Order: sequence, then C-alpha cells, then structure tokens
Amino acid sequence: MDVKVWMYLAYLAVSIGLTVWVARALSRNGLVFLEDVFADKRLADAVNSLLVVGFYLLNLGYVTVAMKEADAVGTTSQALEELSMKVGWVLLVLGALHFFNVFALGRYRRGRLRQQAAAHPPLAPVGYLPAQPGARPVNPAGPTPQTGPATQAGPTPPTGPTPPAGPTPPVR
Repeated sequence: MDVKVWMYLAYLAVSIGLTVWVARALSRNGLVFLEDVFADKRLADAVNSLLVVGFYLLNLGYVTVAMKEADAVGTTSQALEELSMKVGWVLLVLGALHFFNVFALGRYRRGRLRQQAAAHPPLAPVGYLPAQPGARPVNPAGPTPQTGPATQAGPTPPTGPTPPAGPTPPVR
C-alpha cells in the first residue's frame, strides 16, 4: 500500500478514537452540569443525548471532509507531518465545539437563575442585630416620629472627629 493510504487509515483511527473518547467523557461528566442548567433530570438527559449525537455528526463530518490531502505524500516523515496537522485540526474543532456548548449553556443557566431571582423577591428581615456600643441606630426606612423625652432634647450630635475650623479649600 501507498504511504498516503497508511496516513489516511491512521488519521481515521486516531480521529474517530478521539471523537468517541471525548464524546463519552463530555456526556458522562457534563450531565451534572446539564442537571444544574435545566433543573430537571429528564430534560438534562434528553439534552445530553442530543448534544452527543450533534457532537458526533459535526466532528465526524469534519474528519471525513478534512481527510483528503491534495499534495503528494512520498515519505513517512511527510505522512507524519500531514497526520499531525490533520489530528491537530480535529483537536481544535473538538475544543471549539466544547467551548461553544459550555458558553451557550452557561448563558442559558444565568438567564434562568435571573428569572428565578426576579420571581422570588428576597424576604423581609425578621429582626435587627443588637446595637453596638457607641453606634447610632440606623433606620433604613427613614426617620420616624419619636415620642417621649428623646424628642424634647433635640437631635443627638454626631460622634467622631470634628472638622477643622476655617474655610475649606476649593475642590478641583
């Protein structure tokens, strides 16, 4: 057989083997991620199966289209160089497909979590923490009318260092 034929056979064996290995690893390890993305195990299983089929179709289609080599391959070293280029492109396509899937599913997950957060407003506080010694009480709802001796005394002076006396320099 010709050196080019051996190169084609090695390319197919390596590319198909890599595709099957990566698809199984992504399917097995990505299921947990998909269950978190969709919050439904049945839907995650279905999407996982569809992603595996699409992954096989795209990658094996690319492998078969990129198999043809127009230049003559006369020596073993030329065959290995061409084989490494072809397998390298297959690995880059595998990585790009994986990145695109993770990116798209991550965006979907963020949108779903954002919708859930908007549908469930945060709970009102049950109580307040005890006041620290020397700290002024803060009411987030704004000032409330007070009754009793505290209102007759007037506002409480601020605590902390006093500002220096005299004119303040202009702000540039």
